[in-house]
Amino acid sequence: MRILLSILAVSSLLLLLLSSTTNKPIITKKIHSVVSKSSTSSPLHVHDENLQAAHSNCEGTLYPQLCISTLASLFPGGSLKRKSIAELISGIISHTVANVKISASNCTGIKKKFGSELDTRESQALDDCLELFEDTVLDLGEALSDLQSRNTSAKRYHHLQTLFSASMTNQFTCLDGFFYSKGKIRKQIEKRLYRISQLVSNSLAMLQKIPKEKKKTPEDEQVFPEYGEMVDGFPKWVTRKDRRLLQASTNATAMSIDLVVAKDGSGNFTTINEAVAAAPKSSAKRFVIYIKEGGYFENVEVVKKKTMLMFIGDGIGKTVVKAHRNVVDGWTTFRSATVAVMGKGFIARDMTFENSAGPSKHQAVALRSGADLSAFYRCSFVGYQDTLYAHSLRQFYKECDIYGTVDFVFGNAAVVLQDCNLYARKPNPNQKNIFTAQGREDPNQNTGISILNCKVTAAADLIPFKSEFKTYLGRPWKQYSRTVYLRSLIDDVVDPQGWLEWDGDFALSTLYYGEYMNRGSGANTINRVNWPGYRVINSSSEANQFTAESFIQVSDWLPSDNIPFYSGLN
Repeated sequence: MRILLSILAVSSLLLLLLSSTTNKPIITKKIHSVVSKSSTSSPLHVHDENLQAAHSNCEGTLYPQLCISTLASLFPGGSLKRKSIAELISGIISHTVANVKISASNCTGIKKKFGSELDTRESQALDDCLELFEDTVLDLGEALSDLQSRNTSAKRYHHLQTLFSASMTNQFTCLDGFFYSKGKIRKQIEKRLYRISQLVSNSLAMLQKIPKEKKKTPEDEQVFPEYGEMVDGFPKWVTRKDRRLLQASTNATAMSIDLVVAKDGSGNFTTINEAVAAAPKSSAKRFVIYIKEGGYFENVEVVKKKTMLMFIGDGIGKTVVKAHRNVVDGWTTFRSATVAVMGKGFIARDMTFENSAGPSKHQAVALRSGADLSAFYRCSFVGYQDTLYAHSLRQFYKECDIYGTVDFVFGNAAVVLQDCNLYARKPNPNQKNIFTAQGREDPNQNTGISILNCKVTAAADLIPFKSEFKTYLGRPWKQYSRTVYLRSLIDDVVDPQGWLEWDGDFALSTLYYGEYMNRGSGANTINRVNWPGYRVINSSSEANQFTAESFIQVSDWLPSDNIPFYSGLN
């Protein structure tokens, strides 16, 4: 599937400039072991008190020497000790933004320099990077505003975690696009991207030092503190008005519709792309596009500046968006999506997203979401390998159907699937089915896949052939992969060992895979893997860390009027 970056052993803990040392996690992936010169060299001519302050503030980071040298250069002459943690992180993030802009300039220069010498996929990969760099600048800019506002509430803390986590994911997604290329272009950009990732990683670690207004509670100790409070079955981040839209009839007279898309010409437009183009940018108000029954054969993109959009269809299998981009035909995984949404607050209901490339075309995404606070209700995602790309930020899926074969729910978002159906399809000969491939790169990223009260089973085309193909709950795409199944129905399509290795012992001690009170003939954990990172969850308090409330603060953005959700385990 996607890149498995080669695994290298990292040298023992870096010796800091002062006599005391701090234990750090051992990172075993190449992306964490490539360190720029500035991260390995000692700060020069730094005031002793400044150095002591830098050392203290950098405790707990994964790249302490880079942290120390960065702080010493940004805050010279003894000024560092007078700065708050928020000010120090702001300095690092401003420095990071400058590096992202340089990377964007480099990619633009490479496109101009090589031009027609680039193959289609390399050109697309550079375009992916430019889009991801632009998104990173916007996310880090939003983080800077939060840091400078001096708002230290737990809610703001989780929001900063989310923005930093997405910014790191963007750099690795950029590099992933060059997996099938000859390697020359990647080598020209990867060093700076590793540095950007390391700077954001250090900021994530330092973020934990910011005192929060809210008293420390067991909730703050949760593994997934990002999703949010649930009210009556949906995240609070969806407004009461949006809930009404989600529950309303798809009759234009029964709801506030801004634009209508209809194949027969009875609406404002005949294509979804035309309607998206006509929608306002940076909207703070919900903008509703009603897509009438029909097959829409187009690739749709909702860019980051198209905020608060909502797609409403006439039902699963009735309103269908369908295309067939795939990596075999020269597309990157990122760009293969039939529908890609990046605008904050995106919502879709009652429609199907499909990539019809087929199992022989390998990576072929039906829907990619990097939209923060996005929600999908009564939708269907149909494909084979890499069907649903939950790329980054916070996402919620309710009563949805997801069909695929290899790694068909993947990405590095903080995502909850609630009351959904996951269907393994018949793959190609000699292939295995894997429901999930989660891509957390850093132990401080607040990302993972939580599958709650879902049905995990075989699709109709696989049922007669279940004995011929092995099927697994997930495998670790990246070093700190994190996935849990809670109170779900798992049938006998799942192999007794449950989970599959990616490559030897890669990530088996650093991943977090858990199962809690599942049922069905495939839920027995007696013969499950014995990896250090796998656990059978026995306590409700641990399981509650993965609910939509604890994971993505869902009640902060999805009030319960329209999409029914529950904040806890049921």
